[in-house]
Amino acid sequence: MKLAGILIGLAAVFNAGAKGGTLSSPDGNVTATVTVADSDGLTQCLLWRVAYKGKAVIADSPLMFELKEMPALGIGCRITDVGRRTHDETWRPVYGERSAIRDHYNQMDVDIRDEQNRRLRLTVRAYDAGVALQYTFPEQSTMQTFTIKAERTQFRFTANHTAWAVYSAQGVYSRVTLSEIKPNCERPLTIELAGGPAVAVAEAALVDYARMRLQPVAGVPFAVESMLAGDVQAKTPYSTPWRVLMIADDACGLLEQNDFIRNLNAPCAIQDTSWIKPGKVIREVTLTTEGGKACVDFAVQRGLQYVEYDAGWYGHEYDNASDATTITVDPKRSPGPLDLHEVIRYADERNIGIIVYVNQRALERQLDEILPLYRSWGIKGVKYGFVRVGDQKWTTWLHEAIRKAADNHLMLDIHDEYRPTGYSRTYPNLMTMEGIRGNEEMPTAEENLILPFTRYLCGAGDYTICWYSGRVKNSNAHQLAAAVVCYSPWQFLYWYDRPAMYKGEPELEFFKHVPTVWDDTRVLHGRIGEYVTLARRSGDAWFVGTMNAVKRRQIDIPLAFLEPGREYTAHVYGDAKPDGSDRLGVTTRHCTVDSTTTLTGDMASNGGQAIHLIPVGR
Repeated sequence: MKLAGILIGLAAVFNAGAKGGTLSSPDGNVTATVTVADSDGLTQCLLWRVAYKGKAVIADSPLMFELKEMPALGIGCRITDVGRRTHDETWRPVYGERSAIRDHYNQMDVDIRDEQNRRLRLTVRAYDAGVALQYTFPEQSTMQTFTIKAERTQFRFTANHTAWAVYSAQGVYSRVTLSEIKPNCERPLTIELAGGPAVAVAEAALVDYARMRLQPVAGVPFAVESMLAGDVQAKTPYSTPWRVLMIADDACGLLEQNDFIRNLNAPCAIQDTSWIKPGKVIREVTLTTEGGKACVDFAVQRGLQYVEYDAGWYGHEYDNASDATTITVDPKRSPGPLDLHEVIRYADERNIGIIVYVNQRALERQLDEILPLYRSWGIKGVKYGFVRVGDQKWTTWLHEAIRKAADNHLMLDIHDEYRPTGYSRTYPNLMTMEGIRGNEEMPTAEENLILPFTRYLCGAGDYTICWYSGRVKNSNAHQLAAAVVCYSPWQFLYWYDRPAMYKGEPELEFFKHVPTVWDDTRVLHGRIGEYVTLARRSGDAWFVGTMNAVKRRQIDIPLAFLEPGREYTAHVYGDAKPDGSDRLGVTTRHCTVDSTTTLTGDMASNGGQAIHLIPVGR
């Protein structure tokens, strides 16, 4: 999957003493400095700071660990050596928001030794998109096994900037100042500095460590630090996940650079990925043979690729007695009957895949038994429900469960509180995950317009788009646009809907044709909580989604991203009543455009616009 790669040593390792070193991004806009100095009454503390285009973003901030039955690591130390190198590679993901991703950074490896003769290496990478740092505990006789009680990676900002905080993975975001941040703040944490830039504090490559969230730093204004979900047991050599500071001129730039997280993960570990297939999914909840076949027929008719049997097909999901190796319908959910094998056969004949939901209770007891069994049945994927997340034990268990699914050629959707840190690069059978306040919760338009600049910075989100449900608060044009804005390689559509509800609405042609993965993505414009426009390309066709909130808005959509000199047919779907008086109505129009055209969307305060652009003559 690699297009080209080079790894060049820029300089031999040199002794930096206590002076540390400064690292710049390839374009020179991002700089990170690591030093050792006295700070907060601590002697010879390891510190870092970050600037963007000459503007201080992070002031000198301590980096240290509190260890069980050992002195803290990161104070009373000195820098012994600094090594530098650069890396420039372009790689092809199995799927993504772009068909090719450039991984270009400068790296600085800072070796530290403390008064107890313990060693630590701090690896800092400077990308044009921001900075990442990782700690490595080398193999050493002075510290072979150890327990991390707390990690103190601090981000000391220079003023009381605006931030977008949430305290559970599916919670409601709030616009706050840094001084109002409370413990257990979710990542990514997006922060807007007055006059720019915008930044986001995030985590990458979390596999066998405790999850990081953020908390305020006692006695230090405008600062946050890492907050682990539990102790970490480790044996040297050992490396932590990456701590990430995404940086861009504005929030749109953050979204356009969101491959940063994936770049910090290991390359694909699956040799043959031909069985990994993105697509659109409809949920089957009648838990019957008849209902499953109806969903399969609907999927064929409406351009979907999968049908998912949700909770209850093997019994009551919260009952430990329920056996996920059996097809035993929960009578509280459905009277049945369900012949799942017949549905799988029927679907397979029509090139539709079947996905099944399994709750955490059965997963923990039966994982090694059910995965090969489901593969033998012809199931294509599993939705892991209510998995335990956070502490080291369950983080390790979950990522092992992803790898075991790959061994059995099963794709995955992880639901509830799990948020991505880029592992789908290494194991792309991890198609999507929740950790998002999607249509299941019926969010407001304003809530939806925070997500692209926060949650979607770290990876795919299973938003579960609805259409017919009367509980949806936003317009149907807003829902159409969500299929472009809300990235998910498995995109669940018609979440609360049934095939019998379909009335032949012409605007649903957009759902039929829209892909779930892309060759190129452009963020045209947007403001957090107000509006956003994304243009995404699949082959030679483009799809444009604009979602709006807060007030009625007319937004210009310049089509300069189109191939110059080529005409396209634009199928435009918008709010029938931009005054907001008709949530369900969608107006459709068709016109010929080119790269010089600017289209305008007149959108309700909870509205949107979706555009499908096809080259003329194709």
